[in-house]
Amino acid sequence: MVKDMRSRLWLALALALAGCAAATSRAGLAPVETFLARHWRAPLAPQGPPPARFSPLEASLAPEACGTCHPAQLADWTTSLHSRSMGPGVAGQLVEMLESDPGSALSCLTCHAPLAEQAPRVPATLAPNPAFDPALARRGIPCAACHVRGHQRFGPPRRDGSLASTAPRETLTHGGVTRTPAYLASEFCRGCHQFGRDGFALGGKLLEDTYNEWKASRFAREGVQCQDCHMPDRRHLWRGVHDPEMVRSGLTITTGGAREGDLAVARLRVESSRVGHAFPTYVTPRVVLAAELVDAAGNVLPGSREELVIGREVALDLSRELRDTRLMPGRVAELTYRRRAEGATRVRLRVVVEPDAFYTRFFEALLAQGAGRGEAQIREALEATRRSTFTVFERDIPLT
Repeated sequence: MVKDMRSRLWLALALALAGCAAATSRAGLAPVETFLARHWRAPLAPQGPPPARFSPLEASLAPEACGTCHPAQLADWTTSLHSRSMGPGVAGQLVEMLESDPGSALSCLTCHAPLAEQAPRVPATLAPNPAFDPALARRGIPCAACHVRGHQRFGPPRRDGSLASTAPRETLTHGGVTRTPAYLASEFCRGCHQFGRDGFALGGKLLEDTYNEWKASRFAREGVQCQDCHMPDRRHLWRGVHDPEMVRSGLTITTGGAREGDLAVARLRVESSRVGHAFPTYVTPRVVLAAELVDAAGNVLPGSREELVIGREVALDLSRELRDTRLMPGRVAELTYRRRAEGATRVRLRVVVEPDAFYTRFFEALLAQGAGRGEAQIREALEATRRSTFTVFERDIPLT
């Protein structure tokens, strides 16, 4: 059962990623699309031998090597989920999968550890990978995953919009950089944040549909790109649903309430006002709107709690969608509360975010049924998911 559940989860991702690669190979693409089709052709090719004139620092793919000249970007990346995309939850599952289903396991690395040097086997043949770097394998999505191909550096235009360098490339560190506006376009993020049209779907909806959600929103029409919100001022933070301030910045939360006779009446309204895709976009988070009665001593009255859940809940084995109450951009969720107010002095309204709700359930089930040699890592991941919950909003409404 565990093997089947784990395989269904990762096989779904693998199939969807295969669809993503196909979606960017159509003829007649615009220049940005042409660049991206080449840049994100999966699986990425090995870098190969570096140019003879490169120093060991220039030839290195380690993030710290890049941080020698780009310390601010390295510092941001270190705090990001990109740096932890090969955390214990993923790595713990792959321990067994690399032997039982190596093809699917390697497909997971397409997004979680994209460089050829991070894969222990060659995807096409499943043979041992001569370019494999065990130290790099644990680094998640390193700088080189987005910025280095064949030891050539790529990046966005300068802040003034210019692309060309005035100095000869051979005089520049690591041969300079090839600049392209593709790095400023949402399409750059699509490869890992959008499943292909034939990718894994439940209830007729793709499991990962973030780019399409953005494309259908007013933000796309207004020219607001993924990077504008998730990489403000070009910072390498990629803040999302795990970050309280990021969540607050995307929502407009209003409340109201009073005593009406012997009833406590309250309203908690959440509008997805500045989120450029579904809130939340994926199946892992759960957002809970809650109301409960509180007495004069600050104690919650038993049995008084009511909840409204925002999220897309799916079965642990990804066999079916259970419910989808997510908010598309501009949409509203509202919890209306009416209870006898006996013994209460106020109504407490809260919005709680559980970024890893699905993973908590999934890891608990996996451990209950046996996680194999990855058990220690899965236990570590489970504890991290339990710690990730936070309250994004709380207010007490006096019953006067």
